Amino acid sequence: MAHAESGASPSAATAASGTKRAPTTTSDGTKAPGEGSFWLSEWAFPLFVATLAAGIFAGTHLYYVYRTGTFSDVAVTALLKGGMENGSYGAAAAFGAGFLFARVIEGPMVGILDIGGSLQTGVGIGIPAMLLAGGVTAPLEHFWLALPTGAVIGFAIGCVILLIRRATVNSTGNTSTFGADVMMGAGNSAGRYLGPLVIIAAATASIPVGLGSTLGALLFYWWKKPLTGGAILGAMLFGLFFPLTGK
Repeated sequence: MAHAESGASPSAATAASGTKRAPTTTSDGTKAPGEGSFWLSEWAFPLFVATLAAGIFAGTHLYYVYRTGTFSDVAVTALLKGGMENGSYGAAAAFGAGFLFARVIEGPMVGILDIGGSLQTGVGIGIPAMLLAGGVTAPLEHFWLALPTGAVIGFAIGCVILLIRRATVNSTGNTSTFGADVMMGAGNSAGRYLGPLVIIAAATASIPVGLGSTLGALLFYWWKKPLTGGAILGAMLFGLFFPLTGK
């Protein structure tokens, strides 16, 4: 979930984590609005995933029929496009399904569902590629069938994530993190080295863009924020005024 890959509401983030929340109260001791409601409940999460998956699968239908509308990255969509042109969907199916499997296993452990890997790549590319490879084209040819198909797939993913979480980190008497702390720590540690790599890549592409990336990283360092975000935003800003010329 999206990277629950950003922009999610607090209720969506809570449901995605699947953790048992302590009762929240306001400053005067009264119960916080929405506390104990369906939207903050654990079982609202499969419905959120179903809604997202329905839209993403429908977007793939639009791409299959009209060659536009997919929610996946350009490079990942190219795998599906290659299969549509030559009839071989193995690369798209393996790549998308692999991402989906990894994120479904990771999500229950760390409490965050990566929307990009699990839904946009897995549901948007991997599962459609497997359906097309098996000769099942109806869900991708008809919009009215694409929506419920994606919703069913998303609901199943949400339920599987909750079941895995209840059997592992949320199980009764559990004292193990099942490696969740290692996964989160490794991701955070690795992310610290992305900033300098982004600056080097930007400087390689263009001196003004590299300068913007460096200034953005310095500004974020002064704000005590991750360098990577500043390096990317700085490169994008300077790239707007100093565009790269095509070869």
